[in-house]
Amino acid sequence: MKKRYSEEQIIGFLKEADAGIPIKELCRRHGFSEASYYLWRSKFGGMEVSDAKRLKALESENARLKKLLAEALLENEVTKEVLRKKW
Repeated sequence: MKKRYSEEQIIGFLKEADAGIPIKELCRRHGFSEASYYLWRSKFGGMEVSDAKRLKALESENARLKKLLAEALLENEVTKEVLRKKW
């Protein structure tokens, strides 16, 4: 899925809404749904751009570490299976 808006743009939209622009007007002006606005607000509400970039970096690092752990557990399981058959 291609993301249409960057984190910086989303935080800008949220700041516009905080400044007092009605949500419906903001959504119509920038071309996204109210559901997207509320989803973004729950994820990025109260963040600055640097916080969002840090969050993205941490999420990607977490995904990489989960993948490494899964591979290590699989390798461990295969090794145990081979040793069981050997004896």
